[in-house]
Amino acid sequence: MDIAIPRACLADEQRVALTPAGVQALTRAGHSVYVERGAGEGAGFTDIAFTAAGAQLVYSAEEAIARGDLLVTVDGVPEGVFPWLRHGQLLCGFLGLSVIRRHALSELAAAGVTTLSYELIRDNGVLPVLMPMSEITGRLLPQLAARLLETPFGGRGTLLPPTPGVAPAEVVIVGAGTVGVNAAYGLSAWGVHTTVLDHSLDRLRNCERICRGHVTTRLSTESALEHVLPFADVLIGAVHVPGGRAPVLVRQEQIKQMKPRSVVIDVAINQGGCVATSRPTTHRDPTFLTDGVVHYAVPNIPSAVARTAAHALNNALLPFILQIANAGIEDAMNAEAALASGVGLLRGVPVSPQVIARLRPTSATATQLETL
Repeated sequence: MDIAIPRACLADEQRVALTPAGVQALTRAGHSVYVERGAGEGAGFTDIAFTAAGAQLVYSAEEAIARGDLLVTVDGVPEGVFPWLRHGQLLCGFLGLSVIRRHALSELAAAGVTTLSYELIRDNGVLPVLMPMSEITGRLLPQLAARLLETPFGGRGTLLPPTPGVAPAEVVIVGAGTVGVNAAYGLSAWGVHTTVLDHSLDRLRNCERICRGHVTTRLSTESALEHVLPFADVLIGAVHVPGGRAPVLVRQEQIKQMKPRSVVIDVAINQGGCVATSRPTTHRDPTFLTDGVVHYAVPNIPSAVARTAAHALNNALLPFILQIANAGIEDAMNAEAALASGVGLLRGVPVSPQVIARLRPTSATATQLETL
């Protein structure tokens, strides 16, 4: 199979989906791999390293898309290049089909492509490709929160861990999934007073076990949020809804009750955000101030450690890419239920519940069509 790796298209995205080691595994299996020049530079992988692994360099996104039957990306392709896609081509990436514009999703369907969303690949309840990115994000959050609290970065000037005679910062984490638990583990190890909220008692028990009891856990309710937010120096929104939009759990009125120059980190911004006052930012311009609170809402947090993230993504993704390349997407879906769960469009036809729901005409649209 002809496999292409275009450069990432989103702002400040430095990851690459496959490393030279992954490319070597594919070429040794008899596949042709085309890598757009500079695709791995942000993660520290040179063009020479890719060619040594057996890849062929191409010099534009258009050429990469033209050559690849299988497009292995981190973040999909820009809407402006949709006309370059062709029927039957397979587009892989963290595609976020549940939150992209409906018009863009319709264009992908009209192009007749097949889509594989990494964040939807599910194996016995586990998201094997998304999980390492979530782990990295969670482990980055303590150092990120510490920096954002510093005075030069607009924060309260509060040291995150304790120092003799001075209490630590107060951190509230909403969501005890992979991101939340990894963040809580790092924060509690620093001696930070950490409160974790979730609607699942099982996840809260798991968080307590991993953090060895050095966290406070609470059932996530409106009253619990209203109680903890006025004391928080940092609020981390770590809610995740596979294939859907994140619920808005923190209202603007509640943000107004937080301390001046406290910090909000909305990890759920990939799914629209779980804090009402959030909007997407970038690594280059990561924060903004609303209601006196510093907001950080970068969608691609793992890109801050692009080399580590690229290795982790390659390790998780390569078995699936090899399976698709060796068998073709339809046979691979039949053999591997985890792969099938990540497919949203199959040759332009919606097959996942999320995509079917997004492309279904609204009642208003249906009424207009009936009257034409």
